[in-house]
Amino acid sequence: MQFIDQVKIHVKAGDGGRGCVSFRREKYVPRGGPNGGNGGKGGHIIFRATRDVNTLLDVRYQQHYRAERGEHGMGKDMHGKNGKDLIISVPIGTIIKDSLTDETLEDLIKDGQEFISAKGGRGGLGNTHFKTPTRQAPKFAQPGEPGEEKTLILELKLLADVGLIGLPNAGKSTLISVISSAKPKIADYPFTTLVPVLGVVKAKGFKSFVVADIPGLIEGAHKGAGLGFQFLRHVERTSILLHLVDVSEMAEGDPVSNFEKINKELKLYSPELLKKPQAVVGTKIDIKGSGKRLDRLAKYCKDKNYDFFPICAITGQGIKKLITHLGKKVEEYKSSK
Repeated sequence: MQFIDQVKIHVKAGDGGRGCVSFRREKYVPRGGPNGGNGGKGGHIIFRATRDVNTLLDVRYQQHYRAERGEHGMGKDMHGKNGKDLIISVPIGTIIKDSLTDETLEDLIKDGQEFISAKGGRGGLGNTHFKTPTRQAPKFAQPGEPGEEKTLILELKLLADVGLIGLPNAGKSTLISVISSAKPKIADYPFTTLVPVLGVVKAKGFKSFVVADIPGLIEGAHKGAGLGFQFLRHVERTSILLHLVDVSEMAEGDPVSNFEKINKELKLYSPELLKKPQAVVGTKIDIKGSGKRLDRLAKYCKDKNYDFFPICAITGQGIKKLITHLGKKVEEYKSSK
């Protein structure tokens, strides 16, 4: 399944039905008077967040939405039927923006949360409504009001507690597969993970939390290098960033330099990201060689006051301590909010 996290769509709420101009015409009723009914209101365009949808793929392939219009009023005081609301299901974490102003109209962060993005037009009043003692036979009625029409941008930001970041092949997919039931594709080449992957972690003594593996970060990502920065929006909601650095003897580049490259990309994307709590994980310590790379990264983290965890996801070394730390930090962050 394709992972689509940003689309532009056009929505048009239903127009209101027009009011009716009608008069009673019955035998033995010489002055029947007006009996034109009101028009029905147009249907709204409503977005509903649901756990049953994980991507904006369906919305991408239907980019024009029109709600049902209200029926026109009729004689004998019969009102037109209201148009049906059009409900569009989107994933939890979807942000709805106005494409012209870039203003955020709504942030759907709860299952079942709804937002009326375009209101249906009001139905027109029939001529019955305008009858007065001095105007007993009005020959006019109101037209229905047009429904709202907008062009919107839908942007999905995953709701995760922990965001895994790091260069390709740092071990993010392996870690999330070990600490959760997520089954990402794992291979020894860059950009194995092409879309964000979510996993639920059950930490002993803490509530379960959600971890997101964010793919495609390399130097120059903010300019579109690699997979670019299109997935960085998914770490904006996280409680803590977990930065994975490969310290094995086979890794390319200096571990401290690799760490700083990714943090630089985060800052260029949004300085607010670096204000989040961040822990550092030295991965693949089972093939650390002489251990110089591991020691260098550990010393750097100590000097910079980063929490540091050397692990081997394959053997499980250091995993329990890391999960406990994450569970504690997530609860601290949520309680502070």
